[in-house]
Amino acid sequence: MLHFIARRFLVLLATMLAVSFVVFAALELNIEDVATHVLGQFATADQRHLWLAENGYYDPFLYRYLRWLMHFLIGDWGRSIHFKEEVTTLIPYYLKNTAMLAGISLAVMTPLALLLGVLAGMREGSALDRMISFFAIATTSIPQFASAVFLSGIFVFWLHLLPGASPMTSGFAWRELVMPVLVLVLAGTGYLTRMTRASMVEVMSSAYVRTARMKGNSFARVVLRHALRNAMVTPVTVVMLYIPWLLANVVVVEVFFAYRGFGTLLYTASLQHDVFLIEGCTMVAVVAVVSTQLFSDLAYVWLNPRVTFDAPSEKTAGAAA
Repeated sequence: MLHFIARRFLVLLATMLAVSFVVFAALELNIEDVATHVLGQFATADQRHLWLAENGYYDPFLYRYLRWLMHFLIGDWGRSIHFKEEVTTLIPYYLKNTAMLAGISLAVMTPLALLLGVLAGMREGSALDRMISFFAIATTSIPQFASAVFLSGIFVFWLHLLPGASPMTSGFAWRELVMPVLVLVLAGTGYLTRMTRASMVEVMSSAYVRTARMKGNSFARVVLRHALRNAMVTPVTVVMLYIPWLLANVVVVEVFFAYRGFGTLLYTASLQHDVFLIEGCTMVAVVAVVSTQLFSDLAYVWLNPRVTFDAPSEKTAGAAA
C-alpha cells in the first residue's frame, strides 16, 4: 500500500508540475501582454519596459518559471490587478464559500443518488427501475444554465418562495443557498444514480450473490451483507471525482445566482485579464483535482481489497518468465 501511495503521489506531483508549466507559459510567455494587463492599455512603452525590468521579466523563461514556482510554494502568489489585494488573501475567502456550497450539495446529492441507484439496481427492469432511470437521464441531459432558468421561473417568479440571487452580503442565509444547491444537486444526482445502478446490477448478477440466494438468505440480507459494499466501489470513486468537477462547473451556477464563490472569482479574473489571480485559481484547482484523485484511489483499494497495486514479487515474476 505504501509503495502504491508513493507511486501515485509521484505521478500526481509530476502532473501538477506539467500543468503549472503550461499555465505559466500560457499567461506569461508574452511579457508585453503581462505588462499591458498590469499597467493598463494606456501605459507607455517606457513604463512597460521599466516595469518588466524591475520585476525580472527580461530573465530567461525557464528561470522565470522556476522563480514563479518557488514563490508559489512559499505563498507569494502576487497581487490581483482587479481587486488590488494579495491573491493569497482573496482565494481563501471565495474558496470557503464554494466549499460550503459544494459540501451542502454533496451532502444532499450523495445519499439521494446512492439510494435511488441501489433501489433501481436491485430489481433490473422493474417499474421502479424504469422510473428512476428516466429521472436520472432527464436530469443529466439538462444543462445547468437551463435548469437554473427553469427553477428560477418556478420558485422565484411564479411561486415567490425563494430569492433569485445569492450574494450572502448580510451573512449566512439558508434561503439564498436553496436555489444554487438545487441546481447542483439536479446536475449531479442523475449521473451518480446511473453509475450506482449499473454497479448494483453487475453485482446482483454475480456468482456469489446467486450462491447466497441459493443458501436461503433473504433478499434484504443478500443486498445489505453481500452486494452493497462491492456495489459502492464505482459510486464512491465518482463522488470523489465530482469534487473537482464542482470547482470547474460551479462557475455557471455562482455567476447566475451572483454567489461570491471560487467560480465567480475565476470568472471575474478571466474577464479582467487578471494574470496573477488566474494563475492562483488555476493552481488551487489543480491541487484539488490531484488530492481528490489520490483519495479516490485509496477509497477504491479500501472498498475492494481484492485489488492490489503492489509490484509483483520475485516468485511471481519468475513464474511468469
